[in-house]
Amino acid sequence: MKRVALLGMPNTGKSTLFNRMTGGAARVGNWPGITVELLSGKILLGSDMVEIVDLPGIYDMHGFSDDEQVVRHFLHDNVPDLALVILNATQIERQMSLLLQLKQLNLNLVVLLNMADEAKKFGISIDAAKMSALLGMPIFLLSAKYGNGYQDALQAITKALRYPTPGMAEQLRSQLEQDEHLEAEMARVLKHAVQIPARMSDSLTEKLDRVMLHPWLGMPIFFAVMYLLFQGIFLFGQPLQNGVAELFIWLRETMLTPLLSGLPHAVQGLLLDGVYNGVATVAAFVPIIVLFFLFMALVEDSGYLSRAAFLMDALMARLGLDGRSFVMLLMGFGCNVPALMGTRVMRSRAMRLLTMLVIPFSLCSARLQVFVFIAAALFSSRAAPVVLFSLYLFSFAAAILTALLFKRRFKNTEPFVLELPPYRFPTARQMVLRGWLEVQHFLRRATKFIIAGVVLVWLLTHLPPSAAPAGSDTLAGMISGALSPIFDPIGINPQLTIALIFGFVAKEIVIGSLAVIYGLSGQALGNTLAQQLDWVQAYSFMLFTLIYTPCLATVATLRSESKNVGFTLFSIVWSLALAWLVSFGFYQGARALGY
Repeated sequence: MKRVALLGMPNTGKSTLFNRMTGGAARVGNWPGITVELLSGKILLGSDMVEIVDLPGIYDMHGFSDDEQVVRHFLHDNVPDLALVILNATQIERQMSLLLQLKQLNLNLVVLLNMADEAKKFGISIDAAKMSALLGMPIFLLSAKYGNGYQDALQAITKALRYPTPGMAEQLRSQLEQDEHLEAEMARVLKHAVQIPARMSDSLTEKLDRVMLHPWLGMPIFFAVMYLLFQGIFLFGQPLQNGVAELFIWLRETMLTPLLSGLPHAVQGLLLDGVYNGVATVAAFVPIIVLFFLFMALVEDSGYLSRAAFLMDALMARLGLDGRSFVMLLMGFGCNVPALMGTRVMRSRAMRLLTMLVIPFSLCSARLQVFVFIAAALFSSRAAPVVLFSLYLFSFAAAILTALLFKRRFKNTEPFVLELPPYRFPTARQMVLRGWLEVQHFLRRATKFIIAGVVLVWLLTHLPPSAAPAGSDTLAGMISGALSPIFDPIGINPQLTIALIFGFVAKEIVIGSLAVIYGLSGQALGNTLAQQLDWVQAYSFMLFTLIYTPCLATVATLRSESKNVGFTLFSIVWSLALAWLVSFGFYQGARALGY
């Protein structure tokens, strides 16, 4: 199978092009010679099945950051049949140097000048044909976002794959040393093929930034935007969630129960009260997860996250971090794993470790499922979004406290450099594709952790057979009883304790576990929780769930990215201790005040 590698600097639209090419049919896999996972997808080009590999964005082939080393190792050990170089046409002067470095490696190259629509708006004129003749390689103007020029580029890629890749220069040898002819060649190409106006401007970006980056208004606007985002998730997501939950109840009553009626009672219980109830309760949150990522796509792809990093840099610097750390925290709202991997752009190991220590406190989409369910069950429709927003504030507070406590242990000296791209708004196609990718991610987890987790919960709550289901004499009851001295002081009952234990594997299992423990799902489960818990217990449980040890996938990523078992164990122990202390302080304080 032929292989195409996507190469380019960060924020050039590589991921947008990758999604357009693969249609979201992507997988994550390991590659020989490197220690990280890369995104890849298979497509048919002409008569060949081709694998597209999305490599990390890099600024320079001479650099020593983790991402730059990953790219070098990949190109050395997994020589692609074609390297697809994506450059930002609006920054052609800056990005040409990387292209010329790649040209020296004697790779089979096709160059795509992305964001050609923006370049035209800025008055930048690029003669792709002349540039192609000067550099001796196919070069095309493209808008990966809207698809302009995509078909021509695809034909060129298909044609280029017919020819063998020239041999890589020995061990990427001296070609990775700065070539004195590079600057001269770059100047020659830019002079003859590119025309850039004396002053480029984007009036919309400038006008928005006067407000969004205002010294006094910037931060309140940011938190207002995030609050509205959570309000929207709850406002539109809860009716969808309830509708999906009702659908699963209907399917159980009208189809599955009659179908499985001939099976032994224990088997029926395992399949219906265990597997089906657990998975159905978690699956009901798919609409909320899709909405979350649709809204986050708006915030991320618009360029606003870079502004948030700029606004927060002064505060983050006092914590031993910088604006990039804040962006990684925001990325962690979706999933902690890619946020941890994103720290590779940091050259300072101390800053990287401190950032990795605080990222697991980000309220990821898996935790969001738990909080939306409990907030809807125990709080009014007006209070629930406020509760949800307060948990995001606690998420930031936990990260800030951790950074303050440990910044001296992880001292950083790396300067902060940030690029502010123009404001862009994602297309409907980009947003839908983003949501679909998250549904795929959920389904993959459902077939692994969630089903295994709810089956194990059912067994623990129904064994030994002589015990009453979910009673104190079951295996689950014995475990929760042993842990009660730890969890009683923070208001967490035995049923919630068992759910938290399984949350170590994946936070998606927490609500599924409760569905299995109580033998209920959907609204019935919510009503039962509302009868057993008051709002103080519920909020204490949510605080503990927010802060305590992240899922196994996050722990594994912490280990692989830090390459330090001691650091990973320290992160786990600290998050557990902080979770207990925060929940204890809240629960005991609320009770002391008479709540």
